[in-house]
Amino acid sequence: MIFDYGGTLDTAGCHWGKMLWHAYERQQIPVTEQQFRDAYVFAERTLGRNPIIKPDDTFHRTLSTKIRLEMEHLCTQGAWDASEEDFKQKHRAVLDDLYGEVKRITAHSAEVLAELHKRFPMVLVSNFYGNIACVLREFGLEKFFLDIVESAVVGIRKPDPKIFTLGVESLNTHLSSPNTQHPTPISPSEILVVGDSFYNGTLKIENDTTVRFQHGGKNPAGDGRTEGLTVMGDLIQANDHVTLRFYSVVPTAEYSAPRQYKDLN
Repeated sequence: MIFDYGGTLDTAGCHWGKMLWHAYERQQIPVTEQQFRDAYVFAERTLGRNPIIKPDDTFHRTLSTKIRLEMEHLCTQGAWDASEEDFKQKHRAVLDDLYGEVKRITAHSAEVLAELHKRFPMVLVSNFYGNIACVLREFGLEKFFLDIVESAVVGIRKPDPKIFTLGVESLNTHLSSPNTQHPTPISPSEILVVGDSFYNGTLKIENDTTVRFQHGGKNPAGDGRTEGLTVMGDLIQANDHVTLRFYSVVPTAEYSAPRQYKDLN
């Protein structure tokens, strides 16, 4: 199996742009969603272009940096006239709000991964900042994956099919070791890819099997994204077919993925 991380294991399928915006709403940051979106885009591009996040940065530190960049942009662009005290208080409130949600969701993801780990070899393939290994350790998820293929490390981002090819190669490398003695290489048709986006989360190789996480109906945006996440409860393999059973988790918020966030995953 190949798993995505961001938007799959950490947010119950909710796009991070929406996760952040809902926290801004709950903590009553006095800006519009469009103003927030501009700040979100600014922060994501700043983090993508500059080595601000270090390999040993925790997710808590990463999230704190992301929120700080967003809020600084809101202030410098005149969208939010916050005093230094207000800035610090709201930054802490949004950070605590979101980090608590992510801890809850990743704890549930760990329960699901523990069951899958008993039967299926798994590799993580993720667009991330170079510190995904540290983040996995933070939430107790690292032990479930044979390897990590991270965009900032390998220099390839989803949806480039090469990053999924690296995931397949990694699975076969680990399964062909003397300790596992896997008789034959795994073909792409035998690999299940689990993610929150068909655009970024599919194995671009013929005959792949992809599972998209969602909760509650079709995506009204119609752009291939999901409304949220229903975490898998069980995977049963029989006669060369994989059957996926679902059970629901409590969604963090109602969600529809607007097109304007699509290019930032």
